[in-house]
Amino acid sequence: MSPMQETLVDFPTRKSASPAEKARLESNKLAKRLRRNVGQAIMDYGMIGEGDRVMVCLSGGKDSYTMLDILLHLQAKAPVRFELHAVNLDQKQPDFPEHILPEYLKAKGVPYTILEQDTYSVVKRNIPEGKTMCSLCSRLRRGALYTFAKQEGYNRIALGHHRDDIVSTFFLNLFFGGKLAGMPPKLLSDDGANVVIRPLAYCREDDIAAYAAERAFPIIPCNLCGSQEQLQRKQVRRMMTEWEREWPGRTETIFRAMCNVAPSQLGDRALFDFASLGGGGAPAASWLVGEGVGEAPAASAA
Repeated sequence: MSPMQETLVDFPTRKSASPAEKARLESNKLAKRLRRNVGQAIMDYGMIGEGDRVMVCLSGGKDSYTMLDILLHLQAKAPVRFELHAVNLDQKQPDFPEHILPEYLKAKGVPYTILEQDTYSVVKRNIPEGKTMCSLCSRLRRGALYTFAKQEGYNRIALGHHRDDIVSTFFLNLFFGGKLAGMPPKLLSDDGANVVIRPLAYCREDDIAAYAAERAFPIIPCNLCGSQEQLQRKQVRRMMTEWEREWPGRTETIFRAMCNVAPSQLGDRALFDFASLGGGGAPAASWLVGEGVGEAPAASAA
């Protein structure tokens, strides 16, 4: 027997990992991937810095639970100091389990506030049966949260939208709104009073769902609009799911495209000065727009 053969005989055979060990390793990989993606998004967009007061909007769904959990982990290890304060808006939906979030947050030692505002009645009163409730509901919810953040001095508002939410919003605006727009990872509100951040912007929904299941978060379903199967957003998400099934990775490619915009290859004159290309830029010729600049051509007689 050669020395090499002897070495191979003496070398202990590595045992294959048990199912429990494999599950533990996969769980660790998932957690690391999500933390890495959140950390990268925070760094790329300057979401959180020294001394920031971050209001974490907690709905009771898988996304916001995951966001809070990962931000708590990063807060404990970050070289900068920042504050996290969880806020939930109790919209007074029937049968809403009011005890779940307070119990969870107390057990985690997370400072929190439960805002109470009966937006449910407002939505039901103003939206006809069968019509989409999300627009009014989200507008009322956003107003309440923004007002609280401003009053209490929170300079960052963290929302739990993830990569798939951002892409689906892009398609909603494309198909139904006639514009190229999504949900940016970081946004200054119209009045300039609030900075909205989306730390999960780089995270896949499948990863978040798996993470939430592993952590056994006490999920609270939304009973207000969850049964509206014909929502445009649900139709778009079904389309994305079919695409992803047939061409894995397509959603990621679309998201990367949204972060790699070439204004000169589109047609928005506010983003790119097409008129001055090639020495142009002269005033519009009157013959192009009728007898006077800016006038539409006269209709011909029948």
